[in-house]
Amino acid sequence: MKKLFTGNEAVARGAFEAGVTLASAYPGTPSTEILENMAKYKEIYSEWAPNEKVALEVAIGGSIAGARSLAAMKHVGVNVAADPLFTVAYTGVNGGLVLVSADDPGMHSSQNEQDNRYYAKSAKLPMLEPSNSQEAKDFTKISFEISEKYDVPVLLRLTTRICHSKGLVELEDRKEVEIIKYQKNIKKYVASPANGRVMHVELEKKLKALEEYSNTTPLNNAEYNDTKVGVVTSGVAYEYVKEVFGKDASYLKLGFTFPIPKDLIKEFASKVDKLYVIEELEPYLETEMKAMNIDVIGKEIIPVTGELNPDIIAKAVFGKEEKLVGKNQDKIVNRPPTMCAGCPHRGFFYELSKKKDVVVTGDIGCYTLGSAPPLNVIETVICMGASISAGHGFVKACMQNNVDKKVFSVIGDSTFFHSGITGLLDVVYNKGNIVTVILDNRITGMTGHQENPGTGYTLMGERTDEIDIEKLVRALGIKHVETVNPLNLAECKKAIDEAMALDEPSVIITKWPCALKKYTEDEKKEYKLDRQKCKVDEEMCKKCKMCLKVGCPAISFDAEKGAIIDQAMCVGCDVCTQVCPFDAIKKVGE
Repeated sequence: MKKLFTGNEAVARGAFEAGVTLASAYPGTPSTEILENMAKYKEIYSEWAPNEKVALEVAIGGSIAGARSLAAMKHVGVNVAADPLFTVAYTGVNGGLVLVSADDPGMHSSQNEQDNRYYAKSAKLPMLEPSNSQEAKDFTKISFEISEKYDVPVLLRLTTRICHSKGLVELEDRKEVEIIKYQKNIKKYVASPANGRVMHVELEKKLKALEEYSNTTPLNNAEYNDTKVGVVTSGVAYEYVKEVFGKDASYLKLGFTFPIPKDLIKEFASKVDKLYVIEELEPYLETEMKAMNIDVIGKEIIPVTGELNPDIIAKAVFGKEEKLVGKNQDKIVNRPPTMCAGCPHRGFFYELSKKKDVVVTGDIGCYTLGSAPPLNVIETVICMGASISAGHGFVKACMQNNVDKKVFSVIGDSTFFHSGITGLLDVVYNKGNIVTVILDNRITGMTGHQENPGTGYTLMGERTDEIDIEKLVRALGIKHVETVNPLNLAECKKAIDEAMALDEPSVIITKWPCALKKYTEDEKKEYKLDRQKCKVDEEMCKKCKMCLKVGCPAISFDAEKGAIIDQAMCVGCDVCTQVCPFDAIKKVGE
């Protein structure tokens, strides 16, 4: 039977068919749907971990126990998981262990576009790169076989286009794999310096054997057509290259890309007159080939930034540009991304934006959009959890130089659990003086509503203990903690003013469900979520445009009519009614 699957769905299916027992991840686009689909297979225990480091460590534990285990994350998540990753390459595995890295060329939803193929080389991990959904499923299964045969963890590298594009996938039955008996082995699993020195030597031997495998595996294969031109490529770039060159070139398609198949590459290069290497982002393959004294054309014509596509390749190689459908720039209105109508972060940001003498450090999440007009609140975004740590450093640097600055560090609930707790602990321990704002919208919002330790539910839908953020921050040593309704501007203003007056670290928790969330029955009762909407009374509207300053996409302005609220978008959050100085906006409806 065949089904239309995204690459992410295919990886989940491949894990199911491979007999995987355990899977752990932290949600991050473009990898999120791997675990969401994994959870549908009840034969696999699947969980959301607080962060990627924990996810990989959970999978490592499952592997040591003898079970086939998988961890999945986006490319920057591997940075968080790098500590255990480099060491588990030394220790090896018991049950098969696969780490899925979903890279994001073009930065569709990421703060950088790092190329994680270099992690395979640095951490000394065999790496596979599928080029379509069928291969995503097949390579997942093969990865577990390689892992167990060579006693190594395996890196399965996807990219956004593979993760989210759909293709036909042939389904097979699950292969039940018996758990491999765990045996106490201190020299293998205890990564002390004495043991590690021996492990490193053994790992180098494994890599030699894996290089031999790379030269013979069908995962790497040559397709000979016209030998005047040859192309070495991997991943989704292979699909683009085939579309551009067709039968007018020969191809060396690499599915197993570390260790690279040096003998196979040399053989292919000797059989073509002109050789290109076409790959997304960094010159990973190109550098290796040039080190082998192979004359190859690569990044001198192929961009080193952004996502590739057939048009870019055709222009780079042949100077050809396809005619596109024309567009009238005069009729195109610039529409930057913005927080949703009814977003619970908007009210708090609006009040915070009035404080012109503060610095606001931000974090990774929907609330990053608080940096955009008209709010213009957030001033820095670095990585998960950095709002608190960087805010603390900012204040300490100012204090050392006799500069008086108040810093608000804004972080989401899921991001706080991910890597904000240690930053806040640092603030308390080192006598910092920032205001940490934890935006609790009751879900992991940006990646599509995944559960987290603060929601009371697991990935598999089970009820669990809900972490109380207020109790947690008090336990860390914060004395002044205020929980507010972020849609109540008076509450927000009071909390901000009180925090600004303190000469000690404090925490403000804004607590209200995401406007797009599927509410639980408990939430409906606790937050009194009604179906009323806001509407402008045209006669009372003075056209002052104050309502536009909250940046709600449901509000527009007509020169004759004044402010207009789109009833299809409005969720009745009430922020605009509080902002209007003339009481021209009223709640209407059910």
